Amino acid sequence: MAALYEGYTLCGLVPSPNLSNSGIQGIEVERDGDHVIVTDSFRSVTLYKVSDQKPLGSWTVKQGNCLTCPAVYNTQTKEYVAVTDNKVIRIWKEDDVLIDKTFKATVSSDIWKIHCVAGGDPVVLFQRGSFRLLDSLLSAPQQTVEEVLASDETLRWSTSILAENQQFVIFTTEQKGDHFLYLQKLKPNTLQRYKLEQEDPSLAPLSFSVSCRDKLIHLLYLYPNGHVYQSVISVWGPRLDEGSQNISLPRNLLLALNVGEGQLDAASALLLDEAHVAIIGVPHPSAGAGKDFLCIWNTNFQTLQAGKEMAGKIFGLIWCYSNKLFIPHGKTLSVIPYGCTKSSLASALGKLKQSRTEESKPLMSVPSWSNILHEEKIHPSRTVETRKLRTKRKNQASPSLTVEQVLELIKTASVEEVQKEVEGLFSRTDIQDLNQSVGQLASVLVSRCLADTAFYPPTTLAQLVHTQSLSHSVCPEFVQLALEKKDYFLCQLCLQFFPDIPENVTCTCLKVFISMQDNDAAKVNLEPDSVSFMETLTAKGRGQVGLQNGFNSTSSPEDHSVVTMTELEEEKRAKWPDQSCPVGLKKAALLNEILQTAYSDDLLLPHLKDLSSQHVILFLQYLHFLYLKYNQDTFPQSHGYRSPSLTQIMDWVCLLLDAHFTVLVMTPEAKGLLLKLHTYIRSQVKLFSELGKLEGGLQELQQMKTKQDVAQYSIEVIELF
Repeated sequence: MAALYEGYTLCGLVPSPNLSNSGIQGIEVERDGDHVIVTDSFRSVTLYKVSDQKPLGSWTVKQGNCLTCPAVYNTQTKEYVAVTDNKVIRIWKEDDVLIDKTFKATVSSDIWKIHCVAGGDPVVLFQRGSFRLLDSLLSAPQQTVEEVLASDETLRWSTSILAENQQFVIFTTEQKGDHFLYLQKLKPNTLQRYKLEQEDPSLAPLSFSVSCRDKLIHLLYLYPNGHVYQSVISVWGPRLDEGSQNISLPRNLLLALNVGEGQLDAASALLLDEAHVAIIGVPHPSAGAGKDFLCIWNTNFQTLQAGKEMAGKIFGLIWCYSNKLFIPHGKTLSVIPYGCTKSSLASALGKLKQSRTEESKPLMSVPSWSNILHEEKIHPSRTVETRKLRTKRKNQASPSLTVEQVLELIKTASVEEVQKEVEGLFSRTDIQDLNQSVGQLASVLVSRCLADTAFYPPTTLAQLVHTQSLSHSVCPEFVQLALEKKDYFLCQLCLQFFPDIPENVTCTCLKVFISMQDNDAAKVNLEPDSVSFMETLTAKGRGQVGLQNGFNSTSSPEDHSVVTMTELEEEKRAKWPDQSCPVGLKKAALLNEILQTAYSDDLLLPHLKDLSSQHVILFLQYLHFLYLKYNQDTFPQSHGYRSPSLTQIMDWVCLLLDAHFTVLVMTPEAKGLLLKLHTYIRSQVKLFSELGKLEGGLQELQQMKTKQDVAQYSIEVIELF
């Protein structure tokens, strides 16, 4: 099975006025799957961190220049490479501000694209079909580039892959209505050329997609009539000589999609795995003639697995990185996570058993497909049960309920009955895809709790969160219900396990937590690990006696109660004075969960402005307390508890100051606190400045060449600056 999950917007787009162009040339992965480079159709390259939905850097070429191919990231040199005006290669680093002041080289022939695959060398593909390794080209930019394609042959699409420790550049061309596939191996330099079977003289492939499996390259291509074909090529195929340049490439039909009236003009098909294909711009089978859909099809069983309507015009573009689909539509670039499970006939027939533990796994002979399909009975002698399983089956008073029966039971049964049946459901191992039913169980439970104030099963709700198969987008009212019922333990679990809590919900939880009275918070049951961390953090006197950096500060070995305070320790005590926690321990544990929740600065700041000045001051005082504790020598650096990091603490200080700076400056109670925060932020800036100098020194040492003729005794002076 395959599923499309709740998507989100990565950035806005500026499509062409007539909506013929999305405004994007390409999207390339950067250092990992969570960082992508978006190149627009004009002059800008932007680096995004996908999970944070925010840009980390942006570069623009000057007026009069134009980017002519998507920028790529060279993982070997950690540099960005782009092409302007077809012939000018530009290279820059992340800390460069202006592209125009960085390295550039002009080549002798027009460039089609630069391909950079992880683990391979950057390759420059020219519009006439020849290629050069980037390093080789930059050593002599004006070198002559040969023409591989015929004079009337045009390059249409290209990509680069790694297969069997070999790097390939794959591209397609068109010549007088015929379409060809080129397979260029880099080392050794060999070229294979195939002719694609013609679908119809008037039809040209709309999109291509490539993957490599079992030493075979799989080429997927989509035609305007909705036919999706696949061709398979061996990575060890022989080089084709001049007499066999027009050898036909065999193909097989994977899907024949219904395109409705007319033909497809903006559609694309993308291989996800060996059995699933994502297709954009093709009508949904049950939604009429509209072509603004994203669908995932199973090619083994010709079935539609998931579908999602996309708002705005579809441009027929789709990219995939780290189980996320990137799709421009309308004026938006959306990111849609997806999941695909392995496809098999056993799962299609419902005969695929879930994995069990060794203890509960019965010793049973495997039934044949003949028995399953023809409903033949398995001989009792082939089944062997353990005594434990027979006893367990005998002790079952009533048959277990299915997921559908439990969903119906939740609507009318008591809290005790619901808790019993849900626990029984999760304890069973014969339920197929139980995690996919968690969202249904949560939605039905929350709906009844909101409608019936007397019904509230906290244990069952917490159990659903602990499965880690639930998220805010699946059940948006879940956190709201926990806040209404003042179930702060459940709120804490949601903040820990929900990966997609919106910023407004985070701020709502913050308001509730910060406004709680400490006496009321002390009565709340919370996750023990979070409370233990605060108890450890606020414990006084720990770590002062005994060895510190191998030195015992006691006055004598016999008397460990007398501690000698050195001048250095007195200075540290004056710099980092003892300070009591401004909030109760359990209230602090809840605030720590807020500090560790994911957020986007731009989305969080407007909601933070709704906090009152008293709450902001109290929260800043608590952050100040955490900062002091984290910078003391007695703070346990490796405590093993779930706790906020120093970076998260400083980030929240900056957020609160940004959101309420004017109010805080005019509030007399906040004056002293602001002065202290200013002092500590200044010390942090100084610390990072010194660390930067140290980093520069270490880099200089690393780059220095070690002399081989060093005698047994020598004195060497190293000048770093």
